[in-house]
Amino acid sequence: MIPVLSKSSVSMRDPKRVEQILTSMRNAGPSTLQVISDFDMTLTMFAYNGKRCPTSHNILDNSKLISEDCKAKLKNLLDTYYPIEIDSTRSVEEKLPLMVEWWTKAHELLVQQKIIKDHLALVVRESEAMLRDGYQQFFDHLHQLSVPLLIFSAGIGDVLEEVIRQAGVFHPNVKVFSNYMDFDESGVLQAFKGELIHIYNKREGALLNTEHFKDLQSRCNVLLLGDSLGDLNMADGVMDLQNILKIGYLNDKVDERRQSYLNSYDIILEKDETMDVPNEILRYITGQ
Repeated sequence: MIPVLSKSSVSMRDPKRVEQILTSMRNAGPSTLQVISDFDMTLTMFAYNGKRCPTSHNILDNSKLISEDCKAKLKNLLDTYYPIEIDSTRSVEEKLPLMVEWWTKAHELLVQQKIIKDHLALVVRESEAMLRDGYQQFFDHLHQLSVPLLIFSAGIGDVLEEVIRQAGVFHPNVKVFSNYMDFDESGVLQAFKGELIHIYNKREGALLNTEHFKDLQSRCNVLLLGDSLGDLNMADGVMDLQNILKIGYLNDKVDERRQSYLNSYDIILEKDETMDVPNEILRYITGQ
């Protein structure tokens, strides 16, 4: 077994099965691999020095592009809906319409702010968003081996792309599916494009992009990274799936959510702000 899997932050329901999947993926080699990941709180840090880090939505919400009145309304939405999102006693079916309501209201508020496209880069630069420790190695390793990294995010695509770009790791093998802003000809936000992607419909997002997965037909092995139970379906569009290893970051309400994560993910990482485990696994699978 890979040494990093004995880290104190690592839990596995079935270590034997994890070992079998890893061996099978290693034998198949990097040309059969694709990585499918969530963005906020999966590739980015949940907290740093005890302080919560912003999501791609928070980066905007906390910025000077947003009026104080709008900030208060967005904060009110967060305080109302976030506890529902992480409530382990509610079913997905129950949460679903409420998550749609949250995202829709938040997007409507942002559109009212007449955000200017050219201001996004500065807002990201001034934010406290941070990719997890070891991100450089993670992104660079995948790029060097031409392994596709597909990011499915319920966040804001324009903002998260800027985070990756400013970190210097927006390589050509990275593809993002997210909520993108629609700017008018003078660069002012007028709407959000296409179907809303929220935390519980990433499966639909995956299935809508089967064309994209078709190009990756030979990549039948998937390393999936997420931080919510809604992330588990991100690989549902993958064709001819052979092996999938699901790694879940358990960032918040750890004790009450541990069991549901152990039941769903192959490996869970509790309050681990690094990419150590994914990096070690990638090194093992790719024979590095």
